[in-house]
Amino acid sequence: MPTEQDSPNTLVLAFAAPEFESAPAPLAELALSFPQSVLAGCSTSGEIRGAEVHDTSVSVCVARFEHCQLQRAITAIDEAGDSFAAGQRLAAQLTSTPHQDLRAVFVLSDGLHVNGTGLVAGLSAGLPVGVSITGGLAGDGSRFGRTWVLDGGQPQTKQVCAVGIYGQRLRVGHGCGGGWSDFGPERRVTRAQGNVLFELDGKPALALYKEYLGERAAGLPGAALLFPLAVKREGVDQETLVRTVLAVDESAQSMTFAGDLPEGGVARLMRANMPKLIDAAGQAGRSACGDLAADGAALVISVSCVGRRLVLGERTEEEVESVCESLPANAAHLGFYSYGEISPSVRGGASELHNQTMTVTCFSEV
Repeated sequence: MPTEQDSPNTLVLAFAAPEFESAPAPLAELALSFPQSVLAGCSTSGEIRGAEVHDTSVSVCVARFEHCQLQRAITAIDEAGDSFAAGQRLAAQLTSTPHQDLRAVFVLSDGLHVNGTGLVAGLSAGLPVGVSITGGLAGDGSRFGRTWVLDGGQPQTKQVCAVGIYGQRLRVGHGCGGGWSDFGPERRVTRAQGNVLFELDGKPALALYKEYLGERAAGLPGAALLFPLAVKREGVDQETLVRTVLAVDESAQSMTFAGDLPEGGVARLMRANMPKLIDAAGQAGRSACGDLAADGAALVISVSCVGRRLVLGERTEEEVESVCESLPANAAHLGFYSYGEISPSVRGGASELHNQTMTVTCFSEV
């Protein structure tokens, strides 16, 4: 019964179809059923529950921590330029509580009015060193029209929510897998401002991108989900990030991405290889959950990109099944398809905004 699980140390997650913004009664009922618990959720481009992927549904998980404490933070975000400050505001809320030993932050953000790179940077700047940051950007299918985050059981646009988990007995595992293949020449990012790309090799970025898409260009920005950019900052040891388009501006011949495009960096177009996408999802699951006992209890959250879902089509559940193969027997698994994924790329690395990846976060206690 809900009353038995309800507590200040209970995390209730709800990932829902965008349509629930206009029909929020089930979400409001969830909030009423768990008045003491920490409730977080967002709109999606597909809801993950166990090994299944659904639409027009709500995926819910209730996880009561035995040894850890929870704290919820929320802030409004008016535009992408406010992203770093929004991250700082969330960090300030999470570090100004009586709870000790902040170990992890799970963040859910509006997917259209944010620069995910700035949001993560703002959070990182305000949190203690070593705190794990994972999560994702809310989705709206492939429409890119309107996204929302839960606030007290009510869907709200232009919001960012973060849940802090405190306690020395918390264990966090994470994994991040891509599986895309590069094609075409490398091109220099010659003009960019934050997450807006204006020029590649001195040429208008949108015009050049349309050349690659050909007939598919008529379907922008949705068509861009099939052909993301691999971006590498200057320097031989810099890690490659994947970026996908959120919007295009015909007058400026620019493209807006979910995260920053480093001016002076190198970009290259990518395309799908379905077996590699599925295998990469499994690798992310193994990275996140590989240290747990086979019968260990855990909360496992998968956040994958809407672009992967569009490419995989009827094979979408195969990547989720690939993750589930690594889960302990007593793990609860849910997640969603997003407009951006937040996770470290490698174990012990810094958290970053990714696109076109499957990210897996595993929370457990010892």
